[in-house]
Amino acid sequence: MLVISSFHRYRVPLLLFLFSLISAFLLRYLFSGNLNFIKLNWEHYQQISVDANKNNLTVTNNVQKTVLDNGLTVLTKEVHNAPVVTVQMWYNIGSAKEAPGINGIAHQLEHIMFKGTKNRPVQFGQLFSALGSDSNAFTSFEQTAYYHTAERDKLKALLELEADRMENLLIDNQHLESEKRVVISELQGDENSPKYRLKRAVMQSVFPDHGYGLPPAGTVADVERLTVEQVRDYYDKYYHPNNAILVIVGDFPTARVLETVKEIFGKIPKSQRLPQLPKPPTPQVPTSPIVLQEPGAGKFLQIIYPLPHLNDPDTPVLGVMDYILTGGKNSYLYQALVKSGLATDISAHVVSLRAIGWYHLSVTVAPNQNLQKIDATTKNAITKLVKTGVTLEEVERAKSQLIANVILNRRDITSQGMQFANDLLIANDYRYTERYIENVRKVKPADVIDVINKYLKPEAAAVGFFVPVQNAQDENYQTSEFSTAENLTTGVKITASEVMKYLPATDEKIDDFNHSIPHVPQRLTFVNGLRVLLLPDKSSPTVTLGGYIKAGKEFDKTDQAGLASLVANNLLNGTKTKDTLTIADILDRRGASLDFTTLREGVRIQGKSLQEDLPVLLETLADVVKNSTFPKKELEISRQQAVNGLKLELDDADEVANRKFMQALYPQNHPLHIFPTLESIQKISRKDVMAFRQKHYRPDTMILVLVGDFEIEKVRSLLETQFGNWRVQGKPPMVEYPLVVKTERGLQINSVLPGKSQTITYMGDLGVKRQDPRFYSALVLNEILAGNSVSGRLGSEVRDRLGLTYGIYSNFQGGKNIGTFLIEMQTSPEDANKAIATTRKILQQINQQGVTPEEVETAKRTLISNYNISLSKPEQLTARILMNEVFGLDGIELQGFAEKIQKVTKNEVDQFARQQLDPDKLVVVTAGPAIIADNSIK
Repeated sequence: MLVISSFHRYRVPLLLFLFSLISAFLLRYLFSGNLNFIKLNWEHYQQISVDANKNNLTVTNNVQKTVLDNGLTVLTKEVHNAPVVTVQMWYNIGSAKEAPGINGIAHQLEHIMFKGTKNRPVQFGQLFSALGSDSNAFTSFEQTAYYHTAERDKLKALLELEADRMENLLIDNQHLESEKRVVISELQGDENSPKYRLKRAVMQSVFPDHGYGLPPAGTVADVERLTVEQVRDYYDKYYHPNNAILVIVGDFPTARVLETVKEIFGKIPKSQRLPQLPKPPTPQVPTSPIVLQEPGAGKFLQIIYPLPHLNDPDTPVLGVMDYILTGGKNSYLYQALVKSGLATDISAHVVSLRAIGWYHLSVTVAPNQNLQKIDATTKNAITKLVKTGVTLEEVERAKSQLIANVILNRRDITSQGMQFANDLLIANDYRYTERYIENVRKVKPADVIDVINKYLKPEAAAVGFFVPVQNAQDENYQTSEFSTAENLTTGVKITASEVMKYLPATDEKIDDFNHSIPHVPQRLTFVNGLRVLLLPDKSSPTVTLGGYIKAGKEFDKTDQAGLASLVANNLLNGTKTKDTLTIADILDRRGASLDFTTLREGVRIQGKSLQEDLPVLLETLADVVKNSTFPKKELEISRQQAVNGLKLELDDADEVANRKFMQALYPQNHPLHIFPTLESIQKISRKDVMAFRQKHYRPDTMILVLVGDFEIEKVRSLLETQFGNWRVQGKPPMVEYPLVVKTERGLQINSVLPGKSQTITYMGDLGVKRQDPRFYSALVLNEILAGNSVSGRLGSEVRDRLGLTYGIYSNFQGGKNIGTFLIEMQTSPEDANKAIATTRKILQQINQQGVTPEEVETAKRTLISNYNISLSKPEQLTARILMNEVFGLDGIELQGFAEKIQKVTKNEVDQFARQQLDPDKLVVVTAGPAIIADNSIK
């Protein structure tokens, strides 16, 4: 199961962050077949969708609201552009009703909801995985929600499972104690972050007597004290149909589905004792900053300004204000803090809840800068803005950014369902977003100044400082033989065949609507070698751009490691005809986005725009890759950001574990061994940057993919105009990858990082290339091994039954060159060795005994279903097309992937497992606090 503790918003709706994170993960691991947990922290926000062509809202036009006799509210919307559905159950209860002593009870119950029912005593994550559902859950201040996206024939089965756990949840001591350990692992993982600890302290100071001042996921002390009676009473009080909203969006006939809903949910009785809402809090602003002096690598400033509730007429104005203050390079606070060199990053978001809201500013302070000075500069900049005023042009740009971001991130059924449920639950109107956008369009410059004067006064700011203390880091590899052994604990184990016994029946394939996997994209190859793949899609008035340039980190040299990233990060900072602010303004005015991210084997390009703005997006892309000039001032800002970012990475247990794992696996002369250092970044000159761009940014190593609302011939003409005159000489640079072979490893490395409460463990070895025919067997094996972190063997044992970790994941990171096999988990330091030993035992079992036929068939169904779901999402569809081309796969891989998975046999999986899963040859890396055990790693 995937648990989101709470929502977080950075000026754009959740799914932008969520899908960009998914896309980054998919590309980082090159479609290795297993996604990590998606974990967002603290806030909720508004979700909005509009129709760009008509300039008004249409997303709720065919939403139907139905209330059953038992009080269950049902929102349905038919969307027939893909054969998938989303089923979501939202409960009107979150952490806002909690108090010290029971903080985290809503989140703890969210975890227990996956443990099983009286009718189905089996991990529900295994059931959802067997259905091929992309399932998740989250707890926030105002709600707890469970959501699934699956193929349409799974709709009734998902409804049956949600109804079962609404009424028949098993809550006993064994389940609670094991899941407490999981939740505590999650909380301690949060506490590894200084930003999290600072935010918690500031929020507690502002809301000392209300649930808003408590972290939605809970505190370790309170979670440890929770009893079965408390959790069961909480479930009995709140988990009822008249305290819930069921949302169904996707490819289904409404009348038929509503009859099914009434049949399944109608017999569940309503609650007679739903409590009243808590009183709205009265914010308290501390007179002096909250100061945390703890181990860490960088200084942080956080400011909280109390704001009104969601339905206040000032809320749309505050959204526009947010963009003016921190929405990109042209924003006021970016100019005052980042451009001036005082900070390396600034983020902000408006939180709008049922009773109250707040504005959260977070600043990553540049090295050797004074926190008091940053605080004063921030407040002075806001005061100055009030005096000088904002222009109509600035307001219109901010409105365009806000509205376009909303359009671009409401193109899938999951996010639409979330919008409807959240709007109804928080604002009591599933059309709330329509009103919000209508009011955003009416915002004037004077309105923005008024809300700044009203809410962002210096005396209204609750301020937090994080001051790092000395943080000694161990850079030495220490190796040892791992001898700790532990047998798997006794207990009930559910096999794949037993899981199928508890699985509800699925519908027969519904043939009311004809759908198919998208057609093969049309390929264009230009004279200069540029390759383009085009897939028209008229379902949304938007376009998604994906791209790849062979200019990644593989070309970095040890003494200049970080060069490839510095180049990519500066492409948008100026060209021969436009400076960085002009480029930002061109994109911001249209709400378009264009980003470059450096990977090991290339640079990823991601872009989005409204349909009518595609020419501007392509023109900007062409200009920056051909004509970037790397102005000295902007380059130095980027260098400072890179240096500060690296210092923070070296204090991040996950980043440290990844770095040392890769360096242990690959020899020093291998490109994958090289990572940036503070010295290497400082050595890079502007001349080096310009030479790298000139050498490696070439049309013959570039691939572009466009998916969306366009005419192919018009796009061909645009591309010819923008890229046709791009000429380069000679053959593109190549990297010589030295041969790396598996050896008798058994290597262990530990890095102790002060101030951390959770240990991050990486275990693995060399893997396979993406082009290797065995890759499909690797995906099936990986699904059996890890699944969705609870459905696989690792999660079922290490996480779900033993409760040793919040999450354990595995994947095969297959690139153009040989990749890695990786298992990752976070544990308390006292549980690390036990978790490692148990993992080894599971690998040994599969290596020696193989897998079962039922596991293979279940894994294949899950992989194929998840694949089909991914093709309904523009970002993931674009990324799949792109990486298929990067890897040189045949043109029908988009359609042929599922068939190749289906052909995988048990013998092929067993053979691959014998080759890959040798527990005695794994590299094991831990990072975080010192391991607590007799055989601890030194």
